[in-house]
Amino acid sequence: MRLLLSNDDGYFSPGLAALAMSLGDLGETLVCAPERDRSGSSNSLTLDRPLSVREAPSGFFYVNGTPTDCIHLAATGLMPELPDMVVSGINHGPNMGDDTIYSGTVAAATEGFLLGIPSIAISLASHNPVHFETAARVASDLVKRFQQDPFRGAVLLNVNVPDLPYEALKGIQVTRLGRRHKSAPVIRSENPRGDTIWWVGPIGKVADATEGTDFDAVANGCVSITPLSVDLTAHQQLEFISTWINT
Repeated sequence: MRLLLSNDDGYFSPGLAALAMSLGDLGETLVCAPERDRSGSSNSLTLDRPLSVREAPSGFFYVNGTPTDCIHLAATGLMPELPDMVVSGINHGPNMGDDTIYSGTVAAATEGFLLGIPSIAISLASHNPVHFETAARVASDLVKRFQQDPFRGAVLLNVNVPDLPYEALKGIQVTRLGRRHKSAPVIRSENPRGDTIWWVGPIGKVADATEGTDFDAVANGCVSITPLSVDLTAHQQLEFISTWINT
């Protein structure tokens, strides 16, 4: 089995190291990740300059680009053929609800999915993560399950793991994405030279954490697995917009 690993926290991330160690015995593994933290980069591709690839002492490849760049470059350039699976993570912090739109971790897995490769994004749901070994073991469990019973086509899974010892997990739930309230406004400040600068405000509080959502599953100590789609069409609005535009 050929595995391609990446993340958005950078090739030096302890989460990526834990993931690579956990999956290393399950097949031929190649790691290709950004040279620096690219959290929040979403699905951006670098089109205005060439990319460079270097190899770290760990054997990981790192790219001066985004997580999407890393997967696209590795899958279609570094590897002689497409991998059997892409695994992105382990992210430092949750990627639930609206977070998935901005997440570079999810974007790396999405790029694999768009290339026709079954892909998993895995995140440790704490902003001060401790139990990387738990998320790594969950990732290993999922890859082993895939080896035994492969998907019948490309599937994109978003996985969030409570920051708990593996034995303390309460199970696995297949969930839908929850929702957040809108983010706080930008914060205006000044640099030491007196120039106005702006900081993006904090994320909004959870708006929908009802039963069946990823937020609810993680809050109750369960691993959340959400199958994602990249079809952004609002199908429920097609008839309404058609009527609106033709009246």
